[in-house]
Amino acid sequence: MKNMKTLKSSALTLILSLSTWNVMADTINPDDFVEDASAKGIAEIDSGKLALQKSTSTAVRTFAQKMIDDHTATNKELADIAKRKNLEIASDAELVNKAKAFALKQREGESFDAAYAKSQVTAHENAIELFQKAAKSSDADISSFATAKLPKLQQHLHMAHDLSAAATTIKSNTKQ
Repeated sequence: MKNMKTLKSSALTLILSLSTWNVMADTINPDDFVEDASAKGIAEIDSGKLALQKSTSTAVRTFAQKMIDDHTATNKELADIAKRKNLEIASDAELVNKAKAFALKQREGESFDAAYAKSQVTAHENAIELFQKAAKSSDADISSFATAKLPKLQQHLHMAHDLSAAATTIKSNTKQ
């Protein structure tokens, strides 16, 4: 009987530990969020500028300018929060985003437009995941900021999906 009680107690402890770990895995600390979010914002701005240089598509150029404008404003707001909280913001895009930008630079025309649009879908999916974790932060400023920005990121993702579908259709129509 005593072994059964110990076993139940151990199982309960394990379950509580795992559920706590899951909650922790669904959040991010403020330092990491500020650094990751600002780096992702820089990547969006940089890839948007590249799209303005390389794309011949009005839709891609319009989307790129919106990404530059929106992510510049978001990064400025995040920098203000970081300054108040004495947190570090990124000064450059993450290495993986630099590699993606390098690959984009090698493309031209419709191939560039399709690759840019597809990269924007992935970038915004990743950003939404990051901001969802930050929205659960115990830091009220970070949580509030992330929660407020999620609708805009979801709008960007929807626009990126539309842009990607259009770019893929154009690319496949020119192959026929």
